[in-house]
Amino acid sequence: MKKYTFVIARLARKFIEKQPKKQRDRIFTAIFKLPHEGDIDTLSGYVGVYRLRVGSYRIIYTVQDDILTVEVIDAGNRGDVY
Repeated sequence: MKKYTFVIARLARKFIEKQPKKQRDRIFTAIFKLPHEGDIDTLSGYVGVYRLRVGSYRIIYTVQDDILTVEVIDAGNRGDVY
């Protein structure tokens, strides 16, 4: 399995770090299993943008397979992130 580098945008990182420790750990664990594992779906209306569902949280991200990078663009509660 290929080793991906993870880049987490400032806005997403701030949201995740504000969560209680148990939730924060759960979110980071799910992110580090990307890009091939988890409740993943393509984001409609965008090309190459995906969403990861972690309970009531949503993680928006892109994957650059050519340079093995996962970039987390945004993170938030279900109703706020879209």
